[in-house]
Amino acid sequence: MSEETAPQQSGSGQPKGLLQQMEELMAALNADLSALDADLQAAGDSERRVVEEGQAG
Repeated sequence: MSEETAPQQSGSGQPKGLLQQMEELMAALNADLSALDADLQAAGDSERRVVEEGQAG
């Protein structure tokens, strides 16, 4: 059976409901987006410092 048609199993052996699956996916997506935002902000800060140092020198 494919992963899409087989019910997901939780730790207790009970199949996960669609709402629980969606909540878990949303939580994972939110964590990924938060990490990406932090990476982008850090990259922006380092680029800003390089530009400021170039203008000051």
